[in-house]
Amino acid sequence: MGMRGLVADPEECSMQDLPRLTELDTHLAIFVLATYGEGDPSDNAQEFHEWLKETDVDLSGINYTVFGLGNKTYEHYNAMGKFVDRRMEELGATRVFELGLGDDDANIEEDFLGWKERMFPHVKEYLGIEDSGEEEKRQYELKVLEDANHNDIFSGEVARLRSYTKQRPPFDAKNPYLAPLRVNRRLQKGGDRELMHLELDIEGSRIRYEAGDHVAVYPTNDLALVDKLGEIFNVNLDTIISLNAIDPDTAKKHPFPCPTTYRTALLHYLDITSVPKHYVLKELAEYATDEKEKERLLLMAASSEEGKAAYHQWMLDPCRTLLHLLEDMPSCRPPLDLLCELLNRLQPRYYSISSSSKVHPTRIHITCVQVKYQTSTGRTNRGVATTWLLGHKTSDRVPAEGEPPLPMDVRVPCFVRKSQFRLPSRSTTPVIMIGPGTGFAPMRGFIQERAFQKEQGKEVGETWMFYGCRHKEEDYMYREELEKYEADGVIKLSVAFSRDQAQKVYVTHHLKEHAADVWRLLGQQNGHVYVCGDAKSMARDVSHLLTDICRDQGGMDAQQADQYIKTMRSQKRYSEDVWS
Repeated sequence: MGMRGLVADPEECSMQDLPRLTELDTHLAIFVLATYGEGDPSDNAQEFHEWLKETDVDLSGINYTVFGLGNKTYEHYNAMGKFVDRRMEELGATRVFELGLGDDDANIEEDFLGWKERMFPHVKEYLGIEDSGEEEKRQYELKVLEDANHNDIFSGEVARLRSYTKQRPPFDAKNPYLAPLRVNRRLQKGGDRELMHLELDIEGSRIRYEAGDHVAVYPTNDLALVDKLGEIFNVNLDTIISLNAIDPDTAKKHPFPCPTTYRTALLHYLDITSVPKHYVLKELAEYATDEKEKERLLLMAASSEEGKAAYHQWMLDPCRTLLHLLEDMPSCRPPLDLLCELLNRLQPRYYSISSSSKVHPTRIHITCVQVKYQTSTGRTNRGVATTWLLGHKTSDRVPAEGEPPLPMDVRVPCFVRKSQFRLPSRSTTPVIMIGPGTGFAPMRGFIQERAFQKEQGKEVGETWMFYGCRHKEEDYMYREELEKYEADGVIKLSVAFSRDQAQKVYVTHHLKEHAADVWRLLGQQNGHVYVCGDAKSMARDVSHLLTDICRDQGGMDAQQADQYIKTMRSQKRYSEDVWS
């Protein structure tokens, strides 16, 4: 459009300076905002959210539009985007284009592209802007540094963030703590899945956490995948490079810390395992020498219904990664430095902490399963973080026969993200916890805390744990631990083994069997319910079932039952820690 753009992190900006935008001849503030948890802002938008809630500043004359990033399976769908869109208008700003809502449960990229294609023509007309006629150019140019000093480059694990070399608190997304991995224990006794119990040592870090919080882990890509990319491009991955911004006025001089090597960029900086986005396919099409391959790439990059269908069929449904695409389109060989510019940054992965700081103040426990699945093209895809963690053996784990000695000190870059998923402040409040599979993780921390309270002589309310897994003798995680808690009177345990009989049995079946007790605790004793796991199926089914219990056991009609569940949510008596 001929306008200079600036991409800014709200955490690194003084949002109180928003009124200064009116000093510009032409301007447009575009807010792209995610929502997580109980309608909460992302970590980097918390201060902006608080300021916008409390300020009474006059924003008259500011042009804005908002696109929200959300998921319809969550109750508070796009709450942050909706709030900012409404609040900006209340403070006098001018909404130039309608609020856009992205749904990650469907295809959030297609939602954004559709919104953007409608937004830009409208904005150009509103602001009286004419196209400059210039085509988009690359943002960075490649410099190969043949005589660089290896001591001056960013390489290896410490390359991802400059702050890795400092290790000074407080620790956060830009300054993670390198926590020693003390325990890596296999949880299942059979089956083809890898269930892991991990323990990160945070002693001396000043990191504090509460049961229900999340720990973020920065993973490393699979070295075998990186080596395959090196073979496809026929490049020396240890070549020292720097990608330098072409625009001298841009705030972002490099897409990641430079100088570095291709190997470091592909291992630590870049997301190489996600399905490539539409805009990446459009760029790749220019380098396909086979006309059919070029046509397919251009079609899948298009926003037409035919293009969307082609993208779903050939990219999304078979989960084709960048490597798969290059293998299946041998004529497409773009410059590797272009891909380093186009690909998204490798993001941290979040896990519900499965311990209580009251019991384990110097350890953070993680309970997870390796992501591993077969695609329709016959390939096996693996999760980045869980595969990386699985590969880290520790001294607490006994090596198998013939296995080499285990390394003693593996470091995991991590930080803690606070959550609203909390036990009630009163220990006497009854609690119902529902967490099948690895959804049990935060419940384990809650149970540890209830047991600790009981040991301290406090009166502890009735605590029910509805847990589920596939097979009793294969993947019943923490079985001995749970059975001891039940024997000690800490919890009442109800376990569903979905595949140990002809007809599948889930936690919802057990909830239905105990409907009278569920209503007694929730409806008559003002208890709290906690749900963790799959949002799309399990959490939704649980919500519907609890509504039915309110109706059947509480004598309510359908409208009253719906309202009762909504009231529980608003009172923080119904909490979810779910994912899609």
